[in-house]
Amino acid sequence: MEITLPNSDQSFVENLIPQKFPFVMVGEVSEYSENHVISGFTIKESNLFVYDGIFQASGLIEHQAQTVALHTGYKYFLLGKEAPTGYIGAIKSFEASALPKVDDQLITEANILNEMMGVTLVEIITKLNGSVIAKSQMKTVVK
Repeated sequence: MEITLPNSDQSFVENLIPQKFPFVMVGEVSEYSENHVISGFTIKESNLFVYDGIFQASGLIEHQAQTVALHTGYKYFLLGKEAPTGYIGAIKSFEASALPKVDDQLITEANILNEMMGVTLVEIITKLNGSVIAKSQMKTVVK
């Protein structure tokens, strides 16, 4: 099976992460390398984290964590293995300067700072229309 990036095939993307509908907060993988991934996500009115047309900060955090899961899942896909389950181990920092609205397209970049024994330290930025709206640093843990 040959896969090209960017890839917004929803079933392919959902197979890379442990989350399932309606809790999927990524819709595209557009770049991947050993220490880097870029995801895309369009916010729908039906999203669990939308309140009064606004995607809440908790949704941004989950979107960023799922971007990290997308990186791990794509790595396992390339190895021919099933994506593992992962968890947010700790959020070192999170800052949102704006909250996106329904139909906004988020572009999120995660850079792996350190990975050891199933614990990954990542720095993540989320952009809307080219401007950074959220930044975080978190640790994720693979089960």
